[in-house]
Amino acid sequence: MGTPKQLLRLGGQTLLECTLNNVRGSGVKDIVLVLGAAADEIRQQLSTEGVRVVVNPDFEQGMGTSLGRGLGALGAEIEAALIVLADQPFVRSSTLDRMIACWQRHAPQILIPRYRGFRGNPILLDRSVFPELMNLTGEVGCRAIFGSHSGSVHKLAVEDAGILLDIDSLEDWKRLNSSVDPAEECKKMPELECRDKTASNRPELVIVGRDAMAQALAKLARILEFSVTIVDPFLPLDELPDADRVLRILDFAPLGEAERYVVAASRGQFDEEAVEQAIRAQANYTALVANRQRAEEVLRSLELKGLPEEALARVRAPAGLNISARAPVEIALSIMAEIVAARRAKPL
Repeated sequence: MGTPKQLLRLGGQTLLECTLNNVRGSGVKDIVLVLGAAADEIRQQLSTEGVRVVVNPDFEQGMGTSLGRGLGALGAEIEAALIVLADQPFVRSSTLDRMIACWQRHAPQILIPRYRGFRGNPILLDRSVFPELMNLTGEVGCRAIFGSHSGSVHKLAVEDAGILLDIDSLEDWKRLNSSVDPAEECKKMPELECRDKTASNRPELVIVGRDAMAQALAKLARILEFSVTIVDPFLPLDELPDADRVLRILDFAPLGEAERYVVAASRGQFDEEAVEQAIRAQANYTALVANRQRAEEVLRSLELKGLPEEALARVRAPAGLNISARAPVEIALSIMAEIVAARRAKPL
């Protein structure tokens, strides 16, 4: 981005300062800031009032090492920790307080906020899981332990779209850097927006995700005369030329009855919820775009939630026919071919 991302300006402050101010405004008692790349440059431009700075010299080994450094810096009296990401400056202080209050009431090992059914950040962790997280390596974060604690995860519904808004690119920064509160603007967007009301006469492909593979899959589905619904909390319909509808809530009930084929392709962000919705809606086909290990974690978690074993066994994971696909459009082709085979009742 031409500068350390934490130092991008947002409303007259650095991105990091905005995030820290949100934490300062909450009931959090001890703030530990973990820095890695460009640590000296960031510290020179940062007010460290009420903040303890920890520098991770091993940051190049992945964010798991930074998570471990931060947790290791907490005193023995600390009973739980919020893992707040520096590039999410729109999370409200009141949301952090709601999470703390929820943990105090229910004492889950892991607490995750959700907006309109979509899972977001920050994550609140009970001290009982600190040892596992302090041993993480590589580019993995808290999600690495979710699978082994499925029965101890509490999901809290919040009215704060900021838990889903992060800045991963210059385009994100330019789009969100305005006088308008992006979280409030997102709340004004309808949960379901339709372009073509005749789409209900065709078989429907529901895609949860918006990456290059998802876009290619939508194009192929249009060619094959499927209606296409994209599930994403923020996307405007006019940015989706191959979609008939956009659903901004992770609940398939507003879609109505249809011959429905569902592909969860959110890169781990909303996979579990998407597969659960597809099963509960009795979709004709459900696929999960994930590696085998991640797919097993998702299915195991859903089994613990009580979803029928026979329904979970029908989930295609990894998704698509085996055509040695690598590029996004090739993966999309393999999935679309599998859907056609399922429609025609051909063996997969």
